[in-house]
Amino acid sequence: MTTLFTNARIIDPEALTETAGALLVDSGEVKEVLTQDADIAAKKLTAVNFVDCGGKVLAPGIVDIGVKISEPGERNKESFRSAGLAAAAGGVTTIVTRPDTLPSIDTPETLEFVTRRAREAAPMNVRTMAALTKGREGREMTELGFLLDAGAVAFTDGDSVTTNTKVLTRAMSYAKSLDALIVAHPQEPGLSAGAAVTSGKFAALKGLPAVSPMAERMGLDRDIALVEMTGVKYHADQITTARALPALARAKKNGFDVTAGISIHHLTLNELDVADYRTFFKVKPPLRSEDDRTAVIQAVADGLIDIICSMHTPQDEESKRLPFEEAASGAVGLETLLPAALRLYHNDQLTLPQLFRAMALNPAKRLGLASGRIQKGAPADLILFDPDAPFVLDRTRLNSKSKNTPFDGAKMQGKVLGTWVSGTRVFG
Repeated sequence: MTTLFTNARIIDPEALTETAGALLVDSGEVKEVLTQDADIAAKKLTAVNFVDCGGKVLAPGIVDIGVKISEPGERNKESFRSAGLAAAAGGVTTIVTRPDTLPSIDTPETLEFVTRRAREAAPMNVRTMAALTKGREGREMTELGFLLDAGAVAFTDGDSVTTNTKVLTRAMSYAKSLDALIVAHPQEPGLSAGAAVTSGKFAALKGLPAVSPMAERMGLDRDIALVEMTGVKYHADQITTARALPALARAKKNGFDVTAGISIHHLTLNELDVADYRTFFKVKPPLRSEDDRTAVIQAVADGLIDIICSMHTPQDEESKRLPFEEAASGAVGLETLLPAALRLYHNDQLTLPQLFRAMALNPAKRLGLASGRIQKGAPADLILFDPDAPFVLDRTRLNSKSKNTPFDGAKMQGKVLGTWVSGTRVFG
C-alpha cells in the first residue's frame, strides 16, 4: 500500500539536515523524499493512504541497543508484549535486547525461544545479543558461531565484566574470525564492586559506597589494549566520564574498530539527582558529576560517542523500595528515551539530526541494519512526534510492567504521535 506523509519536518540523520516536505512509502520501504510542491501534488494522485503530519517532525524510528526484556525468567518485570507496547509509544522501532535473563541467552536453543516469543508478542523489530561467556560468568566462551547462525547480532556479558583476560582474549580472537561484534561494559570490577554512587563530596556527605570515575577509564584501557591485540569489532556500552574520553579518542584515531554508547540517564541527570537516597535514580554505572555530564554531551555532539540508548532495565517495586545501598540498579527507558533526549534539543546542546544520528542511524550501522535512515530503499520504520508538546510524566501510565523511572513527575516535552514499522502503523 502506498502512503504519502505530507507537511512534515523530515529529519535526515545521515546528511544531518531537517527539511520541509513529504515522504512516499510503498511496500514497507521509503520510495522518495519530496520537497517540491509539484512533485508532492503528482504523488498525491498515486497514493492510497495519506498522513498529514501537521508540520510536526518525521524521523527514522529509534534503534535502541541494550534493552533488557525479562523473558525468560522474570516476566513479572517485563515481557515482550509490554516492552513492545512501551517501545511503540516511545518511537522505538527496533529493540536490541541484552542476554542477562534467567537463564542467560547463551545457547542457540534459548536464543531461538526468545526470537520466537518476540515475533509472537512484539509489534516491532527485535534483535538479540547473546552472552559472550557461558552463564555470563567469564570462565568459558559460548558457541559464538552457532549463536550467530541462530540470529545473534552481537555478544556481551552486560555488566558482568570478564576478569580473566585470557578468556576474554580468546573470545575476542574467535569473534574476530567470525566478524562478530563484542559489546563490553568498561569498568574495573574490583574498584566498582559494591559501589552505589560516584566518589566525591556528595558521596561522602551521604555516606554511600562509591567508585572513582577512574574505574571506567581503567576498564576501557584494558579493553582497547585487547582490541589492538585481536582486531575485533568492539562497542563500549556506556562511556559516562570525561576521563574515559581521551582513551576513546585515541582508539578511534589509531583506526581501531571501536564505537561507544551512553544511556539517556547519564546525559540528562547527574549525581545530585539522587538527593535524599532516591533509588529510582540508582543506575549502573552510577550517575556522574555535572562536569562529566557536560563533557559526554559534547562528545555526542562531536561524534566521539556514537550511540544514545535507554539501557532499559525493569525492576519491580520490592527491589527498589530498599535502602539506597541495597536497592537494585536500573531504570526503564523505552518510553522516556525520546522526551528525555529532547531536553538536550530544547537546551540547544544537540540538534534533532544529531540526536537521530545517535539514536537511529549509528546503532543501525553498527549492527549492519538497513533501518535508522530516511532514504530510498530503507525500511519505512518511522516516528512522527511533536517536539514541543508539554506533559508531566506519570509513571503509573507507562506501558512497561515495571515503573522504575527517574522521570516520574518531571515536566517534559515531546510526544510521539505515530510509529510505523515497515510502513505499518503500530502506535497512534
